[in-house]
Amino acid sequence: MSQDGAGVNLETSLGYLLKEASTALRVAMEEVLRPLGMSVTHYSCLELLAQRPGLSNSELARGAFVTRQSMNVLLQTLEREGHVTRPTEAPVGKVLPTRLTPRGRRSLEKASAAVRSVEVRMLAGLTGAERAEAFRILRGMIRSLREGDGA
Repeated sequence: MSQDGAGVNLETSLGYLLKEASTALRVAMEEVLRPLGMSVTHYSCLELLAQRPGLSNSELARGAFVTRQSMNVLLQTLEREGHVTRPTEAPVGKVLPTRLTPRGRRSLEKASAAVRSVEVRMLAGLTGAERAEAFRILRGMIRSLREGDGA
């Protein structure tokens, strides 16, 4: 509890600790991606496209946790730099499927190695069993939050 008896005790709040971990991870990722001319969102977009070619702007935005408008600006930049291609007209409906170019794949390879180094550093103090348990616990928390209040 806070000093006045209301609110959340930040020292014992799991939500606050998760946010702190998320922020520390993002800062560490930005540090290793910056020399490659990338941001975390830029990297996330390329990684999503490598794993799921042809995603739409909306799907990429959801996967990278940004707005559609922000993703559209990023995609325009990536297209101009030759990292992705999009058709000039939508093959079906309004969706412009995006794909990585060979240049985009090369950039992603370097970025993925940099991001892996951050993850290795983050998990260095955990045993294999502790890592597995952390994954299980975090997935359970996500599932609980997505399913609603559980009542």
